[in-house]
Amino acid sequence: MKNGFVFAPLVFSGEIFNPVALNNAVLTTFLFCLASSATYIVNDIHDVDLDRQHPRKSKSRPLASGIVSKNAALVLLSALYFVLALGYLVMPKVILVIIAYLVLNLAYTFILKHEPVIDIFTIAIGFVLRVIAGAVALDLGASAWMCVTTLCLALYLAAVKRRQEIAQSGSEGRRVLKKYSVALVDRYAEMSATGALLFYSMFVMSTRPALVITIPLVLYGLFRYWYVVEALDGGESPTDALFSDWQLMAVVVLWIATCVWALSGMHL
Repeated sequence: MKNGFVFAPLVFSGEIFNPVALNNAVLTTFLFCLASSATYIVNDIHDVDLDRQHPRKSKSRPLASGIVSKNAALVLLSALYFVLALGYLVMPKVILVIIAYLVLNLAYTFILKHEPVIDIFTIAIGFVLRVIAGAVALDLGASAWMCVTTLCLALYLAAVKRRQEIAQSGSEGRRVLKKYSVALVDRYAEMSATGALLFYSMFVMSTRPALVITIPLVLYGLFRYWYVVEALDGGESPTDALFSDWQLMAVVVLWIATCVWALSGMHL
């Protein structure tokens, strides 16, 4: 789901019906799936002892639960890096962005995840790199509007994730959670959501007026996601929150369909 951000430049450039552009976007998403899988493996190897003490992670994470051995994880990690290296022969510019993503996540795993505020921004920058990779794959310049909107939306999701971790597990899961409070990350989330809505609205009104009709959908999505977090106790995993709430899924699907329809020239 996170790697779906790679498709943002494809959709907003209006090139979604261009077979070559679509193929490049799909391949870039595939490469990012390999890269993000590699970062999860590194993170899980690094945190395996701590995860074994966590009530949920000790059962859900393959290494902590013992479903997968450390040696098997290292073999898979090597295979993923090898395929990414081969990807350089096909999409060298995209792989350079992915290398930046891998380096950023290595820094996150070993250092940055323990630094308050920096940890949230590191997660958010990973989403921005996905958008940049999607633009590079199409030989387009990454839109500043799109990048700042993505940054704000990702900060919103990351802040909500931290909020739910604090509310549900206290500081047991992450050392950095001791330096946050629910009230503080609530303010981060509110500021980020406001920024995402504002920048998205300015982006579509200034560069893609046909997408103005999608602004209410974005606003509803932000409201609904916060409802899922506050009333239904979701949000620790944005993906789980999305798939557990039919209204949230419906508004995302409707937003995508509306964007494609509006930019395809099929509207009256």
